[in-house]
Amino acid sequence: MESPTVSAPQRATSIDAYRGWVMLLMAGEVLGLHAVARNLPGSGFWAFLAHQQDHVEWRGCTLHDLIQPSFSFLVGCALPWSIANRRARGQGMSGMWLHTLWRAFALVALGVFLRSTGSTLTRFTLEDTLSQIGLGYVFLGFLAWRGVRFQVGALVAILVGYWALFAAHPLPPPGFDPTTVGVEKDWPHWLSGFAAHWNKNVNPAHDFDAWFLNLFPRTKPWTYNGGGYVTLSFIPTLGTMVLGLLAGQWLRRTDVSPSRRFGSLVVAGLAGLLAGTVLDQTGACPSVKRIWTPSWVLFSGGWCALFMALFHALADVHGWRRLFFPFVVVGTNSIFMYVIAHLWEGFFKANTTNHLNTLVLAVHGPGALEGGRTFWTLLAGPYAPLAQGATVLLLLWLCCLWLWRRKVFIRV
Repeated sequence: MESPTVSAPQRATSIDAYRGWVMLLMAGEVLGLHAVARNLPGSGFWAFLAHQQDHVEWRGCTLHDLIQPSFSFLVGCALPWSIANRRARGQGMSGMWLHTLWRAFALVALGVFLRSTGSTLTRFTLEDTLSQIGLGYVFLGFLAWRGVRFQVGALVAILVGYWALFAAHPLPPPGFDPTTVGVEKDWPHWLSGFAAHWNKNVNPAHDFDAWFLNLFPRTKPWTYNGGGYVTLSFIPTLGTMVLGLLAGQWLRRTDVSPSRRFGSLVVAGLAGLLAGTVLDQTGACPSVKRIWTPSWVLFSGGWCALFMALFHALADVHGWRRLFFPFVVVGTNSIFMYVIAHLWEGFFKANTTNHLNTLVLAVHGPGALEGGRTFWTLLAGPYAPLAQGATVLLLLWLCCLWLWRRKVFIRV
């Protein structure tokens, strides 16, 4: 897989920084920007920020929509470093393949575990970020040991093949009632013409789930996913990881100048944005994150390449590592942050509020919290959700800092 010119194993600050930034964006949902926007209905600024913290309903993209592609891209990007480090420690092929299989299983299992939190039964759905990465990880591991031409060929095959699967799928008959698959009758995002092959819950990936997900124990038959998410998205998600793999291999080369590494990533990023946009706007393949269309792979992959280029230039080339320290703390324990953001957010939010409310009563007396007031509303008024969320996010970050200072890095 790697040329003789590849450098010795060395951790890339840019990858940890980019990953940490992505994890903070994910955990940043706790900042409650939608609630602030509702409290300030005349503010276009807060409305814009709230929109960027939400997923689009079908076509299009927000900053929040780029979290999962970035995480997937970075899995591929970090793999050349992981392989080089394991080889440097003397691990053989059998050991590396066992680790690949274990990691794939662990990611899928962890995804199912987190999605089952609060449920009375195991929720066997596989559309979450960790499960999607895990389902494609063994294939990524196989491709990592092949040459660049083979990897590019595999990427093309994934994108063209997945496009053909949808394009060949028959459209619903005239008079079809979309409410039978969980879509509002006058849903404004319903596509027409050739683009209708990528409509919500009337595509081959949905049909696959209607069979596959009903193989698992359920209280009632699975009929559709309310958001349109599908298991088979792991196939094009693998394409996103391959883009990251190609980028990681490029960044590890020492026979290429830093300016050329940066420039090539920028050119690749812009090319991905252009290709994804053209495919979307012409209707040849709509850019839909929820079903991870091939055009979405190219479009979101373009953004990932541009982000990677920026972090690489600032952190690796110019050496501004201190600037990215808050991100690196999280990026070196990204799985830990992913888990605690899902499991501990509510705990931190409830307990900080309860104890700070008690402090208000102790200082100002029983009437201080009348009329639904809380410590946060007294402190920040309409920005109370932001103040509360920022406190919780800081606590989550401090957990990562505690591990980082003790050189404890939790990895799968």
